[in-house]
Amino acid sequence: MKPMRFVRGISQALCIILLLLSSGALCAQNDEHRVRNIVLVHGAWADGSGWRGVYDILVKDGFNVTIVQEPLTSFQEDVAATKRVIALQDGPCILVAHSYGGSVITEAGTDASVAGLVYIAAHMPDAGESEADDGKRFPSDLSKSTAIKKTTDGFDYLDPAQFRDYFAADLSAEQAAFMARSQVLINDANFHAVISTAAWRSKPSWMLVAGADRTINPDLERWYATRANSHKVEVVGASHSVYVSRPSEVAALIEDAAAHAR
Repeated sequence: MKPMRFVRGISQALCIILLLLSSGALCAQNDEHRVRNIVLVHGAWADGSGWRGVYDILVKDGFNVTIVQEPLTSFQEDVAATKRVIALQDGPCILVAHSYGGSVITEAGTDASVAGLVYIAAHMPDAGESEADDGKRFPSDLSKSTAIKKTTDGFDYLDPAQFRDYFAADLSAEQAAFMARSQVLINDANFHAVISTAAWRSKPSWMLVAGADRTINPDLERWYATRANSHKVEVVGASHSVYVSRPSEVAALIEDAAAHAR
């Protein structure tokens, strides 16, 4: 009986080893085929530093991450800044954007090296559309408020006293105050820029809906995702600053795109 038990034990051990080897091979294969370059694009009234939490997670998980700093002085210059960073990548990339940045990547993402597009509480216009016009489909709380102010030379900013309510309600008062005081003013004309070719028409896309977004109506984010047949996730209770407040959920969606975009 002892030899039989020994043989059975050896057989079971071999089966376990084979399973482990097979699993390892599959993981290695999946890891080999995922897109490793991630390009992050910020939105209006912000800069690239807001991506720090997402950046840290992605880098820890082995991705090569680059953050675009848009001037926000014109839509064309923001698209050019994004294309400049895309051109620096050493292979295919996933293009990710928050808010107004969604319009930028929709225009810039037609580049052949862009494998997929990820929209984080972002606009997603089609060719011939602008985000200002699309916003009228589902008006946001911000659009109905007095929080958007304008300088004499046509640049928009958010009233610092109302910034947290409309842009960053799920962040601490201190963090929201810093973001309000460091916000990057944006040329009002950028919101009215018309898309020439929508990259999501030819590239796979992902959308994260911020469930408590007051800057872009969550119903508009859902509508965008449905129209583009995007892979969609929703973060309940998240403000427009979901990319800052919920970096784990945002990074998880980006990594899903990197694993499945081809």
